[in-house]
Amino acid sequence: QVRMEESGGGEVQTGGSLRLSCVASGYTHSILIVGWFRQGPRTEREFLADINWRDGRSTYADSVKGRFTISRDNAKNMVYLQMDNLRPEDAGLYSCAVQTITSTGWTDWGQGTQVTVSS
Repeated sequence: QVRMEESGGGEVQTGGSLRLSCVASGYTHSILIVGWFRQGPRTEREFLADINWRDGRSTYADSVKGRFTISRDNAKNMVYLQMDNLRPEDAGLYSCAVQTITSTGWTDWGQGTQVTVSS
């Protein structure tokens, strides 16, 4: 019911910054929470951050707290992930997903955007 599409990935040097974007379309009225995840070359997908679509409350994984910031622009159906002080271990495929009024968990995953961090 919701389509998510990520953009903004690329290559950055250690200590650099990137801002990822995720645009939602479809039945956006069903969205409760939007989250960002990543999967490294040898790691399973891990949770990074999420934001409540309605009130903007956010949570972060300990690994990114203080370096990453999640935000939203409801008028544009956009969610952003500002990533600062990037490290090589931050490299991976970054995806967004939603929790909706009918889902039992994370769903409607985007295809992801690749982030590479060079040392």
